[in-house]
Amino acid sequence: MSIGNSPEDERPFEDVSEEARPSIGRVLKDARLAAGLTVDEVSTATRVRVAIVHAIESDDFAPCGGDVYARGHIRTLAREVHLDPAPLLAQYDAEHGGRPAPTPAAPLFEAERIRPERRGPNWTAAMVAAIVVVIGFVGFTAFKGGDSGDSSAKAQAAEGSTPSTSTPASPRPKQTKPAAPKPAPSDSAIAAAPQDKVTVQVSAPNGRSWISAKDHNGRMLFDGLLNKGESKTFQDSTKINVILGDAGAVQLYVNGKKIEDQFQPGAVERLTYTKGDPQIG
Repeated sequence: MSIGNSPEDERPFEDVSEEARPSIGRVLKDARLAAGLTVDEVSTATRVRVAIVHAIESDDFAPCGGDVYARGHIRTLAREVHLDPAPLLAQYDAEHGGRPAPTPAAPLFEAERIRPERRGPNWTAAMVAAIVVVIGFVGFTAFKGGDSGDSSAKAQAAEGSTPSTSTPASPRPKQTKPAAPKPAPSDSAIAAAPQDKVTVQVSAPNGRSWISAKDHNGRMLFDGLLNKGESKTFQDSTKINVILGDAGAVQLYVNGKKIEDQFQPGAVERLTYTKGDPQIG
């Protein structure tokens, strides 16, 4: 009779939990599917390339570029699919020889950051800056030159303001005064009406009136407002049709003769004159 463990107790202990535990890639994939996310969506959110996401979910960590990057990707993907990354990182360390020393990680990431910055001088930026400086100098010079020109022009305008403004001041009232009511056509003007045409002159000595005049073909000669003091003369070889909006405000001369009809103020008159008139048609 032996004292101690039985042979059955000396058999090696089998760790069933290691065999039953799913792989890292399987856990991440199942969590992604449970979250309703696609590989493209996870890649966009985490900025981990699609190919690396597929490789990690297949438990292929070679495309990660080393243990440090693999652990970083596992941590990022786990957080995106709402998993605690600590158990997965511990499982990765156990399967890949333990956690890497932290000291090389900093130089690796530092080298990754520094590498793109080790470039030659940015000649494009320098050239753009030089062009901006030249354009700014030219614009400043032109602006200063414009200011000096404007200042001299303003000084000249100030010196010559008195004679320049006094000269046109006097004729302006003279331009408005001739617009006062004009007298009726003189006898000489009326007598000058040609005998082989119909001549109708409409003046407005008493107020303004709308008038319309057409020739024998119905072509419009005038259609508008005749202001007080203004007059219009129309000629045609055969006939002129006239409409007066306010007949009492106008005076008619037909073929050199004054029409003496007493038109009422505000009355609308439709008149036709030929070479044998004056007579109201």
